[in-house]
Amino acid sequence: MHVRKGDTVIVISGNDKGRTGEIIEAIPTRQRVVVEGVNMRWKHRKPTQQSPQGERVQQEVAVHVSNVQHLDPKTGKGIRRRPSTEN
Repeated sequence: MHVRKGDTVIVISGNDKGRTGEIIEAIPTRQRVVVEGVNMRWKHRKPTQQSPQGERVQQEVAVHVSNVQHLDPKTGKGIRRRPSTEN
């Protein structure tokens, strides 16, 4: 994958096109990444002892790695970077 956890990326396609964020989690087996503040979905939680009414919370859902690019901090646009060979 061309991105890893902690990289700042910009979304280049989909409903959140143009949004930027940091990668929270990378899932290489499924070729997906979770980006902070991107692709938000509602999660319904069942009632528990701590919250007897239950709740609705928003959380990030994974997007395909081909829909993100590295963000150039100088221009604010997406750039292509050569994959690093670090392990």
